[in-house]
Amino acid sequence: MVEDAPRFFEVARKIVEMTEGKVFVAHNVRFDYNFLKEEFRRLGFTFKRKTLCTVRLTRRVFKGLPSYSLENLIRHFDLEVARRHRALDDTLATVEVLRRIIDAEKEETSAKDLINLGVKETRLPPNITLDILHALPEDCGIYYFYNAQGDVIYVGKSINIKKRVMGHFASDTRKAQKIQRSIHDITYEITGSELIALLLEESEIKRISPIYNSALKPKTFPYGIYYFEDEKGYPNLKVGDKNIDHILIAEFSSLREAKGALAYIVKEFELCRCLCNLNTRHSPCLDFQIQNCSGAFIGKEEVDSYTERFHTAMEALRLYPAFPEDLLLIDKGRELDEHSVVLIENGHYLGFGFVERTEALDYNDIKNSITVRNHNKDVIYIIKDYLRKNPKVNVIQINR
Repeated sequence: MVEDAPRFFEVARKIVEMTEGKVFVAHNVRFDYNFLKEEFRRLGFTFKRKTLCTVRLTRRVFKGLPSYSLENLIRHFDLEVARRHRALDDTLATVEVLRRIIDAEKEETSAKDLINLGVKETRLPPNITLDILHALPEDCGIYYFYNAQGDVIYVGKSINIKKRVMGHFASDTRKAQKIQRSIHDITYEITGSELIALLLEESEIKRISPIYNSALKPKTFPYGIYYFEDEKGYPNLKVGDKNIDHILIAEFSSLREAKGALAYIVKEFELCRCLCNLNTRHSPCLDFQIQNCSGAFIGKEEVDSYTERFHTAMEALRLYPAFPEDLLLIDKGRELDEHSVVLIENGHYLGFGFVERTEALDYNDIKNSITVRNHNKDVIYIIKDYLRKNPKVNVIQINR
């Protein structure tokens, strides 16, 4: 039947000229439009037109029909179609369906509004309507995408849920297209605080394991502080990547963070900079000269004395990186009269919750409001990174 038909590249220019400034209309428009886009892509050309789906429009205008397939609409409107499932005949049938839609809108202005609305809605996944999108809040929180079986297929976080969700549907990446084909429903949870949203997103992704969050890998910690003994029996520390053949003491997400932690315990516990590989010269450093170091590198301090202080320093480095014993992070709540709180107890992340915005925050009330969450490297990274980027967050050291 198509033996004598022209090849696509022979008619491509004509298609571009015919559709320039026009709206591409089809019944289930994504199906037909994607064929055209792909053929143009193979020719090295980006084909982009406004699209309008007559399936969506008939659902909006002629509510309650048992089916919105073209076959059913042909029967419903009693249309004469000579050869069903032939390109031209199906196209003419779609034209007649569109005509019925426009005729159903008595006023010209309302018909134009309907068409414009249809153009916007066509950009959405098949099972998501503008009404669903308009119901989403422009607040900070997390959102869930569900498939037809009611399973969560994606969890995301944003400071503006509606804007972020719409961004998913405007994207044409392979992952975005898979989500668009699968999504059937959206729910959300407002957190108010971006920190809470980040922590909740991390927790929910690990709890649910949605199929489209698979690329969201846990934070990596490629650098560490390593321990070894030298030939004299002195304990040594060294910062490096995971290829070092020594005992790993603590892990870090960046080389800078690992060096900062090592420099901190060296200063706090007066460890030898040379034995911690922070002094580039193999000779007594400035710390020894100003009496901030007892000179273990040159044998001025006995091995046992230095080792005892060294082990005390290792306790401080036990967390990766260490928090003070008890911390309370206070941030925005979901409402004006509410705070969000993150509790760190005994150096461990305990969880988060919400309390009323009052002048006096009672520790027991705060702890009772907390939903306990897992302490792990990822949440430590999230909290530390958020505090670094948001220094105005209220951080309180708790004295119980």
